[in-house]
Amino acid sequence: MLSQERSAKAVVGGDVEGGLRQRAWVEIDLGALAHNVRQLKSLLATKTALMAVVKADAYGHGAVTVARTAVAAGANWLGVATIPEGIELRQAGIEAPILILGATHTPEQLQAIAHWRLQPTLCDAKQAFVFSETLATTKGDRLLVHVKLDTGMSRLGPHWEQAVKFVQLVNSLPHLQIASIYSHLATAESLDRTTMQQQQQRFETAIAQIQAAGISLPPLHLANSAATLTHPDLHYDLVRVGLAIYGLYPAEHLSGSIQLKPVLQVKARVTQVKTIPPNTGVSYGHHFVSDRELGIAVVGIGYADGVPRNLSNHMEVLIRGRRIPQIGAITMDQLMLDVTAIPDLAVGEVVTLLGQEGNEKIAADDWAAVLNTISWEILCGFKHRLPRVAVNGE
Repeated sequence: MLSQERSAKAVVGGDVEGGLRQRAWVEIDLGALAHNVRQLKSLLATKTALMAVVKADAYGHGAVTVARTAVAAGANWLGVATIPEGIELRQAGIEAPILILGATHTPEQLQAIAHWRLQPTLCDAKQAFVFSETLATTKGDRLLVHVKLDTGMSRLGPHWEQAVKFVQLVNSLPHLQIASIYSHLATAESLDRTTMQQQQQRFETAIAQIQAAGISLPPLHLANSAATLTHPDLHYDLVRVGLAIYGLYPAEHLSGSIQLKPVLQVKARVTQVKTIPPNTGVSYGHHFVSDRELGIAVVGIGYADGVPRNLSNHMEVLIRGRRIPQIGAITMDQLMLDVTAIPDLAVGEVVTLLGQEGNEKIAADDWAAVLNTISWEILCGFKHRLPRVAVNGE
């Protein structure tokens, strides 16, 4: 849950700086978020809607505040992975249509979906029958559902060649109404377009076969962030954008398409400053040993907060706009820095782990490159004990 900065000061000493920002925190730039939504909308035709994907607590940014900001900036839809994620948005008073991108199967799940006015993804016949039979006992309105086709992801949905049969089945069930047909791209960020083009061709073929069977087409969607940024022919009636909403590009070669602003920064405070002599080990295992007298700082953030332990001795932070090396093993709640270059550093000063200070910038992509992973995983890794502090609200 995102914590808005408040003008009414609370917590320690009546100061937000001593409360939400006492140890370590995540800053969420709502102005950057709104900017990104508007930039993405500028790429779309008038008929094409924008879905802001806010699953996984909005990629670690705080789902409720991100959803509100995105909708206010022009997003038409919201995408979540689970029913509880959708319920959280509804309980916060958010009225935009919400698509559940993950699978749901049981009558109990369907009852929650209907009650909270969520819209599920349909991916197999058994699920469709369960939903229709359950709705028959509730005497409610027809449920809006979204048909997912597998065009090459090998994840949810019937194989694209069964599209006509599956759509006919869903249309035959009296309590279900197809709100859209969609699929998901597996390699949209790749320079090699072969697989993406194959998926698009399969999607187009399935849609043509559905039309040929005399079925009226609902809205269609296929594009994720990468396809939204570079392939207007994949926009159809709706695009589903996750990473780009948060100001990151799915691949470096996509960075020239529009100007996005990173939304998230991770910051912490210096908790102690000391000097160690030569040949002194630092942290567990003594994987770093000083080769000279060093000034070191202890910072109140660690792997339990989402700073990967495998970054130990392989990361830098920003202090006063300068790059400072991290040394020793990152521990559960703390990490150490070589601050010899800043002899007057004081306890309480702010350290930027991800973000920008002056001309220096450290991005989630930088951590991902060191760890041989993806920026999505980095963003989703920051734990809830880090307060989310909203800044730059519009």
